[in-house]
Amino acid sequence: MAISVALKALAAAAAGIVLGMLLTWASVSLFAFGTVKDGPWRTSLTVGSPQSGPYLRAYVALHGLFALKRSEAIYYDATHDSDGGRLNGACIYRVAGRDPDAAWWSLTAYGADDFLIPNAARRYSVSTESVMRRGDNSFVITVSQRQGGANWIAAGNGPFSLTLRLYHPGAAVAADPAKAALPEIRKESCR
Repeated sequence: MAISVALKALAAAAAGIVLGMLLTWASVSLFAFGTVKDGPWRTSLTVGSPQSGPYLRAYVALHGLFALKRSEAIYYDATHDSDGGRLNGACIYRVAGRDPDAAWWSLTAYGADDFLIPNAARRYSVSTESVMRRGDNSFVITVSQRQGGANWIAAGNGPFSLTLRLYHPGAAVAADPAKAALPEIRKESCR
């Protein structure tokens, strides 16, 4: 009888631990912490601030984001294109726009594992300094599996995300990140 009670207590404790871990994972991975959207891009208003709280800090640690305060950097993330479709390496995307209002910016693709996407060309991002601009100062960046010109970033095989980092954003962007002029992400084709 004592063994039966001990086994029930052990089973209840194990179930509690598993449930607690699942709820913690869900709260860290699935919930939006002060998130604002700007087209396909989203950012948190509290990343890098004392208001971020333990769950946002855990999210930042889990996804490997180095979080500076909003006056120093704003991090936009996109997992979907401008039409709402999930970003997928089987497709070719065009990220088109003009330089965001910031002293320096970069656009980087990450695999579903939150790591850079391996590729033979070792091309992981495009930035203020490396992007090739058109005559009107706009740019088009290709994100795909196959190399596609000077403004190309590798997309990998499956789902991926894009991170747009704005360092020393303009005052208007820092004040209202939901109204920044950010590039569009358009799906060109899929195989």
